[in-house]
Amino acid sequence: MLKQTLQQKLLQKLSPQQIQFIKLLQVPTASLDARIKEELEENPALEDGSLANMSEPIEDYPDKDPDEYDNREDSYDEEFSVEEYIQDDDSKDYGNNYANDDEDENKEIPIAVQSSFFENLQNQLDLLALSDKQYVIGNQLIGSLDDDGYLRRPILSLIDDLAFSQNIIAEEEEVYETLGIIQEFDPPGVGARDLQECLLLQLKRKDQNNSIVIQAIEIVKNYLDEFTKKHYDKIEKQLNITSDQLKHIINEILKLNPKPGDTATASGKQLHIIPDFHISNNDGVLHLKLNGRNAPELRVSRSYQEMFEHYEKAEKSDKKMKEAVQFVKQKLDSAKWFIDSIKQRQQTLLKTMNAIMRFQYDYFLTGDDRMLKPMILKDIAEEIEMDISIVSRVANSKYVQTEFGTFLLKSFFSEAIQTDSGEEVSNKEVKKILEECISNENKRKPLADEKLTEILKEKGYSIARRTVAKYREAMNIPVARLRKEL
Repeated sequence: MLKQTLQQKLLQKLSPQQIQFIKLLQVPTASLDARIKEELEENPALEDGSLANMSEPIEDYPDKDPDEYDNREDSYDEEFSVEEYIQDDDSKDYGNNYANDDEDENKEIPIAVQSSFFENLQNQLDLLALSDKQYVIGNQLIGSLDDDGYLRRPILSLIDDLAFSQNIIAEEEEVYETLGIIQEFDPPGVGARDLQECLLLQLKRKDQNNSIVIQAIEIVKNYLDEFTKKHYDKIEKQLNITSDQLKHIINEILKLNPKPGDTATASGKQLHIIPDFHISNNDGVLHLKLNGRNAPELRVSRSYQEMFEHYEKAEKSDKKMKEAVQFVKQKLDSAKWFIDSIKQRQQTLLKTMNAIMRFQYDYFLTGDDRMLKPMILKDIAEEIEMDISIVSRVANSKYVQTEFGTFLLKSFFSEAIQTDSGEEVSNKEVKKILEECISNENKRKPLADEKLTEILKEKGYSIARRTVAKYREAMNIPVARLRKEL
């Protein structure tokens, strides 16, 4: 038998406006333009004020009585009041209240027109006198390469693809023969199935009468594992060569490109960083400015406001008229919410960055990493009286341009470490000292983590060896054995 129960729950839910604000907050400046254009396309009640004629305020109508909106009939339903859409403060442009746009900020980023890695290979294939079957196999092979230029897909799987998608029955020998042709394409090493084959393809294009090249081929072919692990003494013993000879051979191998496909696409993958903030130093006084792209000139469409006013005055008993009023009101609401979210985004960005700048004032004056104070997300969240998640969204995706470079806000946050004297310093200071120790070490005898720990203790930083290893890995510095050089 079913039992009916009455239960009370207290739930916290985000409103659509809050969700929209959170999504906009984590969007970086480089992507904000695209997000605004998307909203402009979806909502006709939203206008780009920079493209419209802003010579006169949108709330001034020469042919209308200014008191008209205050004297409207009481019979209008309050749910559809027009007043909230034509208030002076909501209709005016607000973009310039936050930053003065620099001319450079509005310039489009030039994009170089060039052939992609796969187009380059395709052009080389088109120049060859191949049979129709070989050409199709070549196309299939090129399309199966990854971004690094490697063929990771098994040959038998490629044969199945040709049979099902191209209706071509290819023998294994035919595919290998066509692959050999592609492996002769530029850049050298393309079409390899693993690192060893990639390096050998490049070495075989070099002068085969050069003894260093011949020995480099021998090492890559038979001692690649020892080479990658830097067991140089084993290689010297097996090949009966001196350390000086091995050094020349290693230099020859290090000239090779382990990712031949990456060179042609690297420039296309690089993203242009657009700073969200600019900090300038004016005689010891820091000035913060928000990038003008974060303050777009948006406004609610005047034509939609007038349309809503017209529908308000019309007969409401008509079903289609009611639907029209609802549609226009929805679009006006959506436009108003979006503008408010953009404004809230600007205010939050400035508030957060101001707090970070005040906290790390000495660093922004000097640019010295040792001046960075220990700072966690909670410190800034308490300062601006907002949730930690808000600060995290700002710090993880926003950049600030200073006189010393452009940095991700997240890089200014660090944990505290206590020195022997009892003073709390940022772990970035320890990382800086660690980096200096490693850069100045004898590369023939690199410093192990235990030795680095001892050096730091001598400097007054009592931290464990595992912490040193964690910092070293965070800075992408390999272990001592892999840092060894001849």
